[in-house]
Amino acid sequence: MPELPEVETIKRGLSSFIVKDKIKKTTILCEKSFQGESGEIAGALIINIRRFGKALIIDLDNKNSLMIHLRMTGQLIYDGKERYAAGHPSENFVDKLPNKQTRVIFEFQNGTLYFNDQRKFGFIKVLETKEVENDPFIKKLAKEPWQIEPEELYEKLQKHQNSPIKAVILDQTVIAGLGNIYADETLFMSQIHPKTKAGKITKQQAKEIIKNAKKVMEKSIESGGSTLKDYKKADGERGDYLDKFAQVFNRQGQKCPRCGKIIEKIRVAGRGTHICPNCQKEIND
Repeated sequence: MPELPEVETIKRGLSSFIVKDKIKKTTILCEKSFQGESGEIAGALIINIRRFGKALIIDLDNKNSLMIHLRMTGQLIYDGKERYAAGHPSENFVDKLPNKQTRVIFEFQNGTLYFNDQRKFGFIKVLETKEVENDPFIKKLAKEPWQIEPEELYEKLQKHQNSPIKAVILDQTVIAGLGNIYADETLFMSQIHPKTKAGKITKQQAKEIIKNAKKVMEKSIESGGSTLKDYKKADGERGDYLDKFAQVFNRQGQKCPRCGKIIEKIRVAGRGTHICPNCQKEIND
């Protein structure tokens, strides 16, 4: 699943191609993938693309919006004078479309946008623009690192006192946008062991978590997002955050850039987790 920086990259990439273009026709090939009435967006002009957490919001000039969530295997592939692809990478990025994985097709005046989704977990939803922030999916999201204050995060951590800090900051109702990669990087930069109980985190550490979460995510956005086997940025090229900036994620067996000890991979809350055992000491007493 793409994380927040990847979705931000997709938002910026697609904006240059579909904003100020008009939807001529919508073809729904899988009813599960499209919620709402396609007639409510017919002939509408795209005026803006926003993001809430990992959800894209495409605002139209008729007071309606499209919410898009790629989930595990979703893709947005634009065909116009150029082809631009985003989401789960596969042969679809270069193949002729539509194909058997195409779920929804948007025909514009200047090109076509395909929503492909192999496992059908992603969705597109039509809703009134004024109701976007009241949608249950959006409403449950917490603030992002750029919005939340240290005191607010600290208070939230106290409500999950006995849970590992990594599990808590992965909870999108606590702080929005941190996925597995950025949680590992944030905790490494903050010198906090991911198994540390949330109730043991100090106010100063909560401040460090927010500061470092912003740093790693801003670097990732600048570099086009992280890339593992299941993500490419909006022009189909690989993001290079992991190559350029990641300090511990996926670097098990390598030396810690801070102290020189060997980075280890452990499991925390069911997730593969990367740490420096020297810089990030587990303290729960």
